[in-house]
Amino acid sequence: MTQLARRLRTPDAVIIGLGSMIGAGVFAAFPPAARAVEPTGVGVALLVALALAAVVAYCNATSSAQLAAQYPTSGGTYVYGRERLGEWWGYLAGWGFVVGKTASCAAMALTFGAYAAPPGWERPVAVAAVVALAAVNYRGVTRTARAAQWIVTVVLLALAVTVAVALGGAQPDLGAVWGGSGEAAGAGGFLGGPAGWYGVLQAAGLLFFAFAGYARIATMGEEVVEPRTTIPRAIVGALGGTVVVYAVVAVTLLAVLGLSGIGATTTPLAAAVEGTPWAGVVVRVGASAAALGALLALVAGVGRTSLAMAREGDLPRWLSAVHPRFSVPHHAEVALAAVVCVLVATVDLRGAIGFSSFGVLLYYAVANAAAWTQTGEHRLYPRWVQGLGLVACLVLVATLPLVAVVAGIAVFAVGLTIRAARLHRSPR
Repeated sequence: MTQLARRLRTPDAVIIGLGSMIGAGVFAAFPPAARAVEPTGVGVALLVALALAAVVAYCNATSSAQLAAQYPTSGGTYVYGRERLGEWWGYLAGWGFVVGKTASCAAMALTFGAYAAPPGWERPVAVAAVVALAAVNYRGVTRTARAAQWIVTVVLLALAVTVAVALGGAQPDLGAVWGGSGEAAGAGGFLGGPAGWYGVLQAAGLLFFAFAGYARIATMGEEVVEPRTTIPRAIVGALGGTVVVYAVVAVTLLAVLGLSGIGATTTPLAAAVEGTPWAGVVVRVGASAAALGALLALVAGVGRTSLAMAREGDLPRWLSAVHPRFSVPHHAEVALAAVVCVLVATVDLRGAIGFSSFGVLLYYAVANAAAWTQTGEHRLYPRWVQGLGLVACLVLVATLPLVAVVAGIAVFAVGLTIRAARLHRSPR
């Protein structure tokens, strides 16, 4: 058997997308984003960054949907780039996705360990989570969709309780949402002038990390029923639901903690309900479930992109094997789980998030460029949307923290060198 089975319908795909996005952003992205915009002195800067990230995500989502409708096969932008722009561009996208999302897997596993494990046991518990969820994916994508549905339900209930307790148990300051000290903003114009806008763009790049789960849907083109209609609906539905959740949480955190309070903690939702012990337990359970949901979807998505690259010889052919019973790329998923376990044992959460943002933004830059070239019946959205997405991705990449940019450039240079050496040895 060389083809994956078509089993997923729109509700299943939406749930998988929600599980990918909500898990990352609510519990991981707000503190570093708040620190990036803190020099502006106004809470609205965080909301502006969130809005920019959502706009970029929408552009990328529609490009992915338009491409997936024409090329309903596993591999996502790796396939789209090869078909529309050439093999090298496809490889660039595939490499960015695999290395960036592998870092995301490590970030989500570490997040789960931080919330679910007792002190000193965070990394062993994180490794155990990777192994367990790789086993779930190994047994088939329908089990993945079913598990993701339960996880998203738990997360949304936990967030609803957290927001209600935070706003009801304290005296929220809505002025902190729209204002702040005012000094930084007034010193250089809206949001503090060019320096303030640089911080907003950096925060948008970090928050974009939270929206990137719709790539999981696009890489499942070979497994959804009626992909031309199912994939676009699922991407837009999952993204829209995620934006609403993030906006509510952001406003709540700003009203209760303020901009500096969000940036001063690594667990802002727990800080927002401090003083209500049972709500703190809810936050811990919700955070653990959110991290598991994101990790569950990420393992499957990276495995299928690795499958597509291996089919073309851009990764070892051994990774292209599809399980004869469960119809999943089992070699790719086993290899990914092994690499993620090593990363969990050796890297920190902040470094994993920064590097992941770099790889994923470049991945979507290629997606927008590929969608720009589509014509005729394959064009579902205006071309200016893809142009905006391409420019925005490159801008956000350039404004990420310097360490992430330098590390990203180095890893991409290694990947391109590997392919060039392989082609030199065995030219096609």
